[in-house]
Amino acid sequence: MVHTTGPAPSFGFNDDDPTEFGLEANRGYDGPTRTEHDSLGSMEVPVDAYWGIHTARALQNFPITRRALSNYPDLVRALVRVKHAAALANKEIGVLEPAKADLIVEVCEEIFSGMLHDQFVLGVLQGGAGTSTNMSTNEIIANRCLEKIGHVKGDYQHMHPIDDVNRSQSTNDTYPTSIKLAMVYGLQKLLVEHDLLTKAFDAKGDEFAHIMKIGRTQMQDAVPMTLGQEFHGWGTTMREDQDRLSEIIPWLCETNLGATAIGTGITADPGYAKAAAKHLAAITGLPVSTAPDLIEATSDTGIFMTVSGTLKRAAVKLSKICNDLRLLSSGPQAGFGEIRLPAKQAGSSIMPGKVNPVIPEVVNQVAYAVIGADATVTAASEAGQLQLNAFEPVIASSILQSLAWMTNACRTLRINCVDGIEANEDRLAAMVASSVGVITALIPVIGYEEAANLAKKALATGAPIRELVVEAGLMSFDEVDAALSPEKLSNSGG
Repeated sequence: MVHTTGPAPSFGFNDDDPTEFGLEANRGYDGPTRTEHDSLGSMEVPVDAYWGIHTARALQNFPITRRALSNYPDLVRALVRVKHAAALANKEIGVLEPAKADLIVEVCEEIFSGMLHDQFVLGVLQGGAGTSTNMSTNEIIANRCLEKIGHVKGDYQHMHPIDDVNRSQSTNDTYPTSIKLAMVYGLQKLLVEHDLLTKAFDAKGDEFAHIMKIGRTQMQDAVPMTLGQEFHGWGTTMREDQDRLSEIIPWLCETNLGATAIGTGITADPGYAKAAAKHLAAITGLPVSTAPDLIEATSDTGIFMTVSGTLKRAAVKLSKICNDLRLLSSGPQAGFGEIRLPAKQAGSSIMPGKVNPVIPEVVNQVAYAVIGADATVTAASEAGQLQLNAFEPVIASSILQSLAWMTNACRTLRINCVDGIEANEDRLAAMVASSVGVITALIPVIGYEEAANLAKKALATGAPIRELVVEAGLMSFDEVDAALSPEKLSNSGG
């Protein structure tokens, strides 16, 4: 039935105005509506909306965040991939009419390609362990199916959101499977950018391989190294994280699809779980498998802690690199001034000519957010009870945000910073020439005690180590020069 009712809620949500989010219990909509029913009663839904009554209730119940599901396209694509696989499995085992299954698959492909993402209007944070997200996905798919076969939206006798689209499923197996798949998609994108950034550090390492500098430990002068070694070190630490992030993907591909409510597989045909995993693997190209213990898999969130913890590790290490970049580029007159970062914007509204390290700074802030998100995931994982963790929506939101922000951080750090870094060769050379730390390289010849005495004398007088060693009759100029060659000092050759 089509109706015309009062003012419509805005879906450009205002966090400070809950009424604008549709919180008012009997709020209407501008334009025509249709009446839908569920076990709690009936509600009006905009006649053109692909979502239905379960979505409408959730819009009233969860006016929490402006971050709608449509802001997480990987999650939307993952949801329809799972529905796609479920339809094929149900067709295979004979519990869903082939025509209906084929239509569901067709619509899932449309949504996967980008159609109707604007219909995923629910906020990602919600009670119910993701039930509203699953229900809304079912409604959107069902109503698009109805439209394609010439029926009006809401005419569910021809394609039902639950009896057909959700056949053999529960939120408790489709939702965790979907968020795992969405995390795989996010990791794949992150790994591309992470690898490009790693290679950018290595490229700078090659470029700066000939440039000597003084290393530092505990913020004090240490022994010489090359600037190239410093950049290659950053590349190596990132490659380690590249490996750790890559390792997670196969673990995310173990799912509880077919577990239905708590892991017993109630309402699903005994052959459904195997068929669903097979079809999901085929359409995603991923090594999807069914967990050996579906009871355990339905309540366990260990993999999410692993994903979040590994992301935190990568973020913390990247943030440390950014701290180093900011420190090494500090100045330009009163700081370290060893490298020059690309100037990206004016740095002050009061100090002319000031340029700040804004790109490393924003990456630092992404790392802080990832660290905070990991704390959220930890708390939410610990709070699970008995056969289900009800807090998977905030786990999903936290990890998917971390993945997206880390991907963007790696990209901007590479393009807007690392690729354009220059070495301040004159300053670096001057610091190496005046460094007392080079005497460490002479210890095998003159001994630690004599080296310590000469270092103390050099600091007191300002005399070069080279001259003091020769003056003390411990080595000739040629011997000192050979021992203090760049290759010897950096242990980089010959």
